[in-house]
Amino acid sequence: MVADGFSLDDKRQPIADNDIPDLLRCWQQRDSAKDTNRQAKAFFVPREEIQANAYDLSINRYKEIEYEEVIYEPPKVILQNLRALEADIRQDLDALEEMLGD
Repeated sequence: MVADGFSLDDKRQPIADNDIPDLLRCWQQRDSAKDTNRQAKAFFVPREEIQANAYDLSINRYKEIEYEEVIYEPPKVILQNLRALEADIRQDLDALEEMLGD
């Protein structure tokens, strides 16, 4: 569960994010044979595996996280883009200085 429907500050104001209805739905529709996808929000772990892990119930021990590879442009392209942006900024600064009459 990520959000319980209340802010995390000391006021605990109601917020839009609320995982409790989804959590209840998952619990009511649970099926240990089908709910084995370890990338889902909720899944079953066999008792034997929990026992083998010394009854450690840390979610990170069982949940599989799929990382998406981030592909960046080559450094030369990034530097070219930065130089182009810097040139635009200089032109805008020059135009502002002209407006001020300096």
